[in-house]
Amino acid sequence: MGGRSLKEKVSRYIDAGIPIIYICSFEENKVDEIIDEIKTDREVYEWNGTNGYVNFENKTPMIEDFSFNSMLNLLKSKEFLERKIILFKDINAYLENPEIVSKIKGIADLIYKEVDANIIIVSSSIIIPREIEKCTTIIEMDYLNFEEIKIIITDFCEKYMKKNIEDSLIDELAIAFKGLTEYEITNLLRLSYADDGMISDTDLALIIEQKNQIIKKAGILEMIPLNESIDDIGGLDNLKTWLYRKAKVLKNIEKAKGFGVDIPKGVLIAGVPGCGKSLTAKATAKLFKVPLLRLDMGRLLGKYVGESEANLRRAISLADAISPCVLWIDELEKAFAGINGNGSGEVSTRLFGNFLTWMQEKESSTFVVATANDITQLPPELIRKGRFDEIFYIELPNDKERKKIFEIHINKRRPNDLSKINLNELVKLTVGFSGADIEGVIKDSIETAYADEKDCIETKDIVTAIKNTNSLSEIMKDSIDKLAKEYEKRKFKKASN
Repeated sequence: MGGRSLKEKVSRYIDAGIPIIYICSFEENKVDEIIDEIKTDREVYEWNGTNGYVNFENKTPMIEDFSFNSMLNLLKSKEFLERKIILFKDINAYLENPEIVSKIKGIADLIYKEVDANIIIVSSSIIIPREIEKCTTIIEMDYLNFEEIKIIITDFCEKYMKKNIEDSLIDELAIAFKGLTEYEITNLLRLSYADDGMISDTDLALIIEQKNQIIKKAGILEMIPLNESIDDIGGLDNLKTWLYRKAKVLKNIEKAKGFGVDIPKGVLIAGVPGCGKSLTAKATAKLFKVPLLRLDMGRLLGKYVGESEANLRRAISLADAISPCVLWIDELEKAFAGINGNGSGEVSTRLFGNFLTWMQEKESSTFVVATANDITQLPPELIRKGRFDEIFYIELPNDKERKKIFEIHINKRRPNDLSKINLNELVKLTVGFSGADIEGVIKDSIETAYADEKDCIETKDIVTAIKNTNSLSEIMKDSIDKLAKEYEKRKFKKASN
């Protein structure tokens, strides 16, 4: 939600007498502005980790060296609480203390039963002990939309540069800033302006670099550089043809929607390790000409009530804010294996439900590429029609695909040697090899040739490396055969012709 809808929600919850309103936001100043606008005749008492009990208006200490525990003791008084908004900041560490939590619960009970007051907790992360879960309502500040970002850029340029910049540059900057807070955007504009006294298209690279840092520090999503292209994939022609069609839709989304085309949701790619699933995720983003965000489901898990689900919502909100983008979820089965079974945990089940709802209802241009080694471990609800646009199965590469993979990896490292290599001989010797196996063979043979002080690599060098390699089909024969039969049974689309 933007500033306006956040204000409306906070105002409604205050009027409804919700004891604890938990606002998840990094932008404390923005929250202060909203509270100041909606407080009406209520007094606001603030406690923060920097200065303790302070005057809400000017942040000067009301009582010197006033601890959080002392603040809670003060709030036990009904007279003190009546018609007050109690604002807490920087209290995450205190929420691990049972005595502190017990006192907060007592104040919340007092508000619920007898006193017209509210506690507002502001934090960039959600920590809610079970003891106060029932009396707490969470509000998350949504990311700024495109038009809101444009206003921030325009206001900054008018204030500091004393002139307007071209609309096309404002649009480019606004796209680059998608997914950042007003505080982060203003800081990046200041950094760009301080560099040469102006904002220009040369600042876009700096902005994107800094944006990558901000997303990385958030710890939930990672922005992946786009080095691989669709041409780096050997084979998988059915999958590539399908992706080209989706790219045409996403690159002309408004025209496609006008024609009646649904916004693409995403694709689930299953198959044995080392056969191009991760490479396809990276190449998809480059094909679509959009950012690639990687979601590590393991990073979502937190130890507090609602923390894991809040992390997932933050990740999804950020992806939607940055969209159009590709959201890559690797090894999906590790996050949701066992759902609906005896080993299913409560947190995993809630995460799964939130993810399913988003996939079903999402209207943004966030294209999900989910990859899985063993799709049989996934809940049936996830692979039902309507979640993903399509499910593809990648098998071990066939003869034609292995030849192409050899060409790609030799050409990438030793292009002048390619014409001297007998690719057909290599293809015959590598039945059952994965794409990763073949890449490893080429790396080994080139390294050996260099160590032996050769001028080039030859077919015999690669043959030697092949003989020293245990292929994936040897190592995982039973698992691969079992999965192949399962995917055939489920009639998933093959990624290859």
